[in-house]
Amino acid sequence: MLDALDRLSAPLLNDPRDTVFVRLMLGCSSMLVFAAVLFYMGTFPIWLAVVYLATLMLVFVDRFTLMLHCTCHRPLFRKQYGFLNRYIPWVLCPFYGQSPETYFAHHMGMHHVEGNLPGDLSSTMKYQRDNVLHWLRYFLRFFCFCMFELPLYHLRKKRMKLARRAFFGEFSFLAVCAIGLYFRPMPTLVVLVAPFVMMRFLMMAGNWGQHAFIDPQEPNNDFKSSITCINTRYNRRCFNDGYHIIHHLKPAMHYTEMDVEFEDHRERYGAQDAIVFTGIDFFGVWLLLMLRQYRSLARAFVQLPGAPERTEDQIVALFKQRLAPIRDWQPELKTAANRTAAVSA
Repeated sequence: MLDALDRLSAPLLNDPRDTVFVRLMLGCSSMLVFAAVLFYMGTFPIWLAVVYLATLMLVFVDRFTLMLHCTCHRPLFRKQYGFLNRYIPWVLCPFYGQSPETYFAHHMGMHHVEGNLPGDLSSTMKYQRDNVLHWLRYFLRFFCFCMFELPLYHLRKKRMKLARRAFFGEFSFLAVCAIGLYFRPMPTLVVLVAPFVMMRFLMMAGNWGQHAFIDPQEPNNDFKSSITCINTRYNRRCFNDGYHIIHHLKPAMHYTEMDVEFEDHRERYGAQDAIVFTGIDFFGVWLLLMLRQYRSLARAFVQLPGAPERTEDQIVALFKQRLAPIRDWQPELKTAANRTAAVSA
């Protein structure tokens, strides 16, 4: 049956390797039936809410979020079927903790353009990145103010289309939540509000882990402002998302090519003194930083060819150097080679 689905969907896709996303879309759509039942019931036992959220978070959310990520960088359906590209952001996203269009406006229109430098609304540079209080400030700023800051950012850059998408996507979702809380409070909390809060937390924890280790001398060097995580279950489930350095260097690269690209260029990573971890993902990195478990991180550190040979103590010293706040760096113009993710509004 899956083979038949792949054969039917492949001609509709920009890249036939992405038939996995069609399968995943259908799987994720099954939760909409569960959500509709909860809204129909109006009130229900707490255990049913727990089952719904556990299924959503443990089975679907990680893969859905990275499908959204991949299909923002590489539209899934061909131009003549472009209306189908609205299904993920406008139909599925609200049930998976994402307001429509805002992920694209933030990730493609802002984050990849600014590259974690001071103009990036989710930049980690100015924070002490192993300090839980700094993390809370970072998360709360994003959670409370990004809904206003993101449209204003695009307005300042004169990207009117992205500003409209960010504003309308965010506030239409919040309006639906407000109406739902009035008429159907319990299912609205479970189906819309709880996933929204959890996903914003997870996205910021992931971004913090991805951009925790920054060389204070070269914060605009993607090899030294991002990390790579290899040999993880997360990569196998989530379309090689752990290869974050290469994602910033080559944002349009298909996820199936990333592991080979990394293995073919280990020496380049070593020459740049990039930080690579094995057996741990970004969320594990975030957690160990919050607990200040530097030696656990050091044991997952990959000694790359061409990089300085370091003892465990020296690895910890490297971490601490790259975790310190960077507040006095002056932005420089990025070359096309250093930033390939320019986005048209």
